[in-house]
Amino acid sequence: MDIFQKIDAHLQQHRMETWEGTFRDYLPMVLKQPSLAQRAHARIYSMIKAAGVYVDEEGREHYPFFERELFGIEEPLAQVVEYFKAAAMGSDVGRRILLLYGPPSSGKSQLVILLKRGLEEFTRTPEGAVYAIADCPQHEDPLNLIPHALRQEFAQETGIHIEGELCPLCALNLREKYQGDIYRVPVKRIFFSEKERIGIGTFVPSDPKSQDISELVGSVDLSTIGDYGSESDPRAYRFDGELNIANRGLMEFIEMLKADERFLYVLLTLAQEKNIKTGRFPLIYADECVIAHTNEAEFNEFLADKKSEALQDRMIMVRIPYNLKVSQEERIYQKLLRQANLGDLHIAPHTLRVAAIFAVLSRLEEPKMAGLTLIKKMKLYDGEEVEGFRQKDVKLIKEQTEREGMDGISPRFIINRISASLIKPDTRCINPIDVLRAIKEGIDSQSQFKKAERERLHQLIAEARREYDEIARTDVQKAFFVSFEEEAKTLLDNYLDNVEAYLDQTKLTDPITGEEVPPDEKLMRSIEEKVNVPEHAKDSFRNEIFRKVAMAHRRGERFDYTRHEKLKEAIEKQLFEERRDTIRLTISSRSPDTEQLRKLNEVVNTLVTREGYCTECANELLKYVSSLLAREK
Repeated sequence: MDIFQKIDAHLQQHRMETWEGTFRDYLPMVLKQPSLAQRAHARIYSMIKAAGVYVDEEGREHYPFFERELFGIEEPLAQVVEYFKAAAMGSDVGRRILLLYGPPSSGKSQLVILLKRGLEEFTRTPEGAVYAIADCPQHEDPLNLIPHALRQEFAQETGIHIEGELCPLCALNLREKYQGDIYRVPVKRIFFSEKERIGIGTFVPSDPKSQDISELVGSVDLSTIGDYGSESDPRAYRFDGELNIANRGLMEFIEMLKADERFLYVLLTLAQEKNIKTGRFPLIYADECVIAHTNEAEFNEFLADKKSEALQDRMIMVRIPYNLKVSQEERIYQKLLRQANLGDLHIAPHTLRVAAIFAVLSRLEEPKMAGLTLIKKMKLYDGEEVEGFRQKDVKLIKEQTEREGMDGISPRFIINRISASLIKPDTRCINPIDVLRAIKEGIDSQSQFKKAERERLHQLIAEARREYDEIARTDVQKAFFVSFEEEAKTLLDNYLDNVEAYLDQTKLTDPITGEEVPPDEKLMRSIEEKVNVPEHAKDSFRNEIFRKVAMAHRRGERFDYTRHEKLKEAIEKQLFEERRDTIRLTISSRSPDTEQLRKLNEVVNTLVTREGYCTECANELLKYVSSLLAREK
């Protein structure tokens, strides 16, 4: 389908979605599809669920709605969804403001943007359809036309609860324009749009001396007073405040705690009573979700202010920390870089990962458990196995932290430094060392980092570089193997066969002679010694490995040695040991002979075709690993 067909299909779909009629026409529709009458919080919850829900092995729910844009903050997102779920059930939670707080660039604004864009799309679907009184400036629910005396009976018969009131203008129109006949009131389908100010509002506080409360609640149109004779005539009022236009949907309050007290007091009435108070008018009913966000410093000041206790009591507060998983941090950078036009610039493999390692390390608190290092902690958080600890230990480790994820280097800083590397003259490719160097330059050039913090970050850059050293060495070593995975699998199978025979106290059959032979203790120990498993601990190690094999078998899976950190390291080291001298001589030779040159070209080609390197960064990798091997002599 070409672009013209797509545009035509889009326009046709939008034409088909529109609907206009009267309240008499609308009432049978809502009786047939009660979801048309759902309130603001329920609509948002339905939107989130419509994108799907899945449960992981630990019984935690995940929501794909957020996963395309937000990474590594599953727990805060679960709290946000719980808020909408409770509010959708009609509980008092629906009368609370949702306040997100956390460090800059942690995802607070992006979360609200996702909800706003999602609502715009959802209201164009049959499940998210919204209908409103056609000439209402607040796009209010047509069911508000039903008289109070009939609402209880209506709820008993239909299960649809009505709590809204007609706005002053709709009440006036009903009396004078339609002579009290609710069936004549026009109804139309509406589509939420922040740009067109329908169902989605955004408020940004500015100078409290000049900012007027009318930006929130609307104002009297002085030019019409002569026509209507009174400032209290609804027709002389402009229902164009952010709270007015966000009725039925969502209102974002950016940096809420920077706003003047006058604006916050308006939210008190809105949160608890679902009403907007304006001068010369009765309370105006508004059904909307208010989501505010702010930084941690403002939040702490707000909590310490006794005068704000009433507002605090009407809030659900969710802390949004930085992501603490390296794999998810990589996804953040990939998303941000996709938005840029990189042209022919190449980013070498592991570049974003190494930057992510540094960023996550900067956000972690020093471990309090014996034997747990910062690197081990980082790997545990990312779901990796590490020596001496298991995934079930993560909960206890997190409980020992106070404010982990609330400090450290932001994704925005890292992206700025990556960009600084990309725009250097004659740059065609950047690698992990380029980015680490750019990060260090950024830290040294910014006065926000004090001496002690700068020294700590320098140490973490060194830690990230050591992690990269292992990655670089492994990539080069694998490139020297024609079929590394097959050889690793063969060695693993051989090891497991011997371990099984050793534990069962049986013998193996020699594949060549057919004779029964005892387990090869020399082979098993040569592998285990690569990861410092002492003689007295070999039985424990072998039992642990076989438990992992049995667990995988029960799940109907093949045991993957890469899921066991120590065994992975042992298998790789065993294979690399056999070729270590060949690799060192080949890539370290200043004047390679014909055979060495052929092998180097073959390795570069393997790195390019199999690992995603370009010719330039593949050669840089070989030079870097050559210097590493030279230092190991």
